Amino acid sequence: MAKITEGFMPFHGYQTYYRIVGEQIDAKKPLLTIHGGPGSQHDYLESLDDIAEEYGRQVIYYDQIGCGKSLLPISCPDMWCEELFMEELIELRKHLGLDECHILGQSWGGMLLMKYALTQPEGVDSMIVASSPADISLWCDEAIRLMDYMPTEYADVLKRCMETGDYSGEEFEKAYAEYYSRFVYAQKGEKPEYLRRPKAGPQPNEVYLTMQGHGEFEVTGKMKTYNVVDRLHEITIPTLVTSGLMDECTPLIAKQVADGIPGAKWSLFRYSAHLVHAEEPVLYNKTVEEFLEEHE
Repeated sequence: MAKITEGFMPFHGYQTYYRIVGEQIDAKKPLLTIHGGPGSQHDYLESLDDIAEEYGRQVIYYDQIGCGKSLLPISCPDMWCEELFMEELIELRKHLGLDECHILGQSWGGMLLMKYALTQPEGVDSMIVASSPADISLWCDEAIRLMDYMPTEYADVLKRCMETGDYSGEEFEKAYAEYYSRFVYAQKGEKPEYLRRPKAGPQPNEVYLTMQGHGEFEVTGKMKTYNVVDRLHEITIPTLVTSGLMDECTPLIAKQVADGIPGAKWSLFRYSAHLVHAEEPVLYNKTVEEFLEEHE
């Protein structure tokens, strides 16, 4: 059983929670992970624990400020912005002494990671962009297109919710559950325990509402202008792009990222939706570890 260390980093008068699995071995640089949302928490990425267990590589998680165990005791919607989460990532590397590391960002985490890579940070040996868009408008266009693959009664409900801005009620919950089961987590049977843990705080939380908005299929929050397509060629960090065949991060979205980053590799997992790491964990961890070993 890999050693687990937990702690908190002081940040803007509050605390950022982190969880470290395994111990650092000189030949293997740690893998720092960035969760999605915005407004989620690290738990759903814990299938990556097996990289520490199976391959002896330290894996580090953290709950972004305002999320999970890094919740704030007050409401402060003006605080949430891309720059804050970028600063937190930079400070966490300093706090944990991650002079050299690999970084994996999933969904929104990958969006933040691409922006971070554009600052040409030192000591990042490689990065994994996991099911993340380089252009949020393409993400929204593809989400609407994916609705047409759903039964009409569900697709019509979701489109009506987008038109009215009302994402409440049993009809929406059923329609969203259908979308989720097709394009977010497509495996049958009971989910792993780490995917069933409740999120901390009220849902949707303030970070999500401020950054994303009220709906999953349109972005009305601060992320609505996110687009790094024209700057991807500036990224010099060796990059692996991962996505699922049934992913809401469609092959078109993933290909845009892979094509834009010089020398990037792309692994498309044929039996997965958006949570590839949890849907094909053994193959996913093997794929990630092999890529990391290429870039030690």
